[in-house]
Amino acid sequence: MEVKHRTIRTLVSKLSSVSERIRTEALFELRDLSKLDPETRPIISESGAIPFLAETLYSSSHPSQENAAATLLNLSISVKEPLMSTRGVLDAIAHILSHHATTSSSAAVQSSAATIHSLLAATDEFRSVVGAKREIVYALVDIVRSHNSSPPRTIKDALKALFAIALYQPNRATVIGLGAVPALFSLVVKDGRVGIVEDATAVVAQVAGCEESAEAFRKVSGIEVLADLLDLATGASMRTKENAVSALLNLVRCGGESAVSDVREVVVDVVAALNGIADVADHGSSKGKSKASELLKVLFDESGGFGNSGELSSGSKFDSFPE
Repeated sequence: MEVKHRTIRTLVSKLSSVSERIRTEALFELRDLSKLDPETRPIISESGAIPFLAETLYSSSHPSQENAAATLLNLSISVKEPLMSTRGVLDAIAHILSHHATTSSSAAVQSSAATIHSLLAATDEFRSVVGAKREIVYALVDIVRSHNSSPPRTIKDALKALFAIALYQPNRATVIGLGAVPALFSLVVKDGRVGIVEDATAVVAQVAGCEESAEAFRKVSGIEVLADLLDLATGASMRTKENAVSALLNLVRCGGESAVSDVREVVVDVVAALNGIADVADHGSSKGKSKASELLKVLFDESGGFGNSGELSSGSKFDSFPE
């Protein structure tokens, strides 16, 4: 272990070298160590590397950006607190993300988005802090909005980061205010890749869980899009259909009477959408089944019945759901 300490201290000392070649070589070695040997991550942090790594994200050198961003991502797996508590780290990540279409390396952008997700995925502790960094949230939304030019892996990591941010309920209004809803629905409608649509609808479901969602969804015909996804003829994956159910349920829970009315108006009269909800209730995950059952019950209670569609093609009957 002492050998590792000495090696890492030497590498970190080289990060302040006046020689770009020496700095680049040290960055590459730290990236490699932090990837291959998890035991080195706390040592790299304790040796004072994090401020140098953050500063390197402002470099005009793409290889330097990439190595620094990848090392920060590797560190975020094991040493979250030192990353979050080091002054300037989030600002440096915001810089990389904000310049995703210009001066930032695409690999560095992807690693930076993944770092945000990694920092927030397992804990609520940092979500309010990152959510308050509007530059980060806006940049992630802009990556999604620029889906025609953003690499698929970067889009997926940006979506995962937005999902983690939106898990903290007070952040959802911020995410919506910075334009996430039209960006997300544009991605869902225009991108046919299953994994990306699944991740996008997962974020949609999260942001639906706030009062501001109803108007934002209304402006982009979001309920209609979700209803289309539930149509079994569209071939959407079960995860996508579960996300659509979750989004609709969050809308009626959080959007007030107008949201309930909007969902009823679109969904209740569309047998294909009702069949999709019933399919989730019958064949989804345990959580998906529960949400689909609750959504059908809410719609049934609000409408007082479903006209002639009392039984869905999947065999689920509305009167089978408990009061």
